[in-house]
Amino acid sequence: MERNELKGHGAMFAANFMWGLMSPVTKFVFLGSAITPVLLVNIRIIGAAALFWAASLFAKPEHVDHHDLLRLFFAALLGIVFNQGVYTVGLGLTSPVDASIISTSTPIFTMVIAAFYLREPVTAKKVTGIFMGAVGALMLIVSNGGSATAQDGNVWGDIICIAAEVCFASYLVVFKGLISRYSPVTLMKWMFTYSSICIIPFSYTDLAALEWGGMGAGLLAALAFIVVGATFVCYLLSPVGQKHLRPTVASMYCYVQPIVATGIVVFYWGTSSFNIVKVMAIALVFLGVYVVTQSKSRAELEAHAERMAQGTGES
Repeated sequence: MERNELKGHGAMFAANFMWGLMSPVTKFVFLGSAITPVLLVNIRIIGAAALFWAASLFAKPEHVDHHDLLRLFFAALLGIVFNQGVYTVGLGLTSPVDASIISTSTPIFTMVIAAFYLREPVTAKKVTGIFMGAVGALMLIVSNGGSATAQDGNVWGDIICIAAEVCFASYLVVFKGLISRYSPVTLMKWMFTYSSICIIPFSYTDLAALEWGGMGAGLLAALAFIVVGATFVCYLLSPVGQKHLRPTVASMYCYVQPIVATGIVVFYWGTSSFNIVKVMAIALVFLGVYVVTQSKSRAELEAHAERMAQGTGES
């Protein structure tokens, strides 16, 4: 495995690990305060935008082509507003475990969209790896039974979460080329700025009326993790994974999220234990990721076909 590819795997694992932590932390915020899903989206996106602009002061200046600035607006809609923003709203209506189960659909959506948009081949290894990862994630969640549900699911919340996953899958595929041209700080500085402009009109009055002084230390720590860890840091890491990995491979790391989310919820409620089923489930997830990484890309298949044709012609 090449160094850059290894860097991509590490970045996607770390980002999805923190996104997995975010589900139960977000439910803690909703259950312990008057903060609504839309208000949390505002805090998260505006806070991250401020952090990325601050980080850009210490980064090497980059000129962004005006055509790419327009593309970054649409990337912000799919990758942030319609993904994380919509997902947060959906999570406010459903349970963390329901949301985690739905996240297992992202590699499927990514594979299908990549097949149509990038003409990436749907190979047996890709299908097998995605299936293995999905089975592993679902085994982990189902093995906890009812004990892992902090709140009952809701069909509208589930539908909203599905829409968020489709948006993220589209973002991974459609904007892979754009993501490769600029540094993560430059990309996210503009994407979160656009996202802030899009979401502020929906709850600026509630945001202005928020009483920060009345919040407890636990709630403030949860909000800090969501803004700094699960948004700023994750969105620094995600472009690194997108740059060095194929969209389907990058999306496979979403299977880390239900492992983390379910584990945290079960640990918090203290109603389950680590057993052989969970070991098998986690092994299936990472084995599925490995199988997908071994599948050939379109470029590799075309190069192989060309070599075969040249060999036939020479003979």
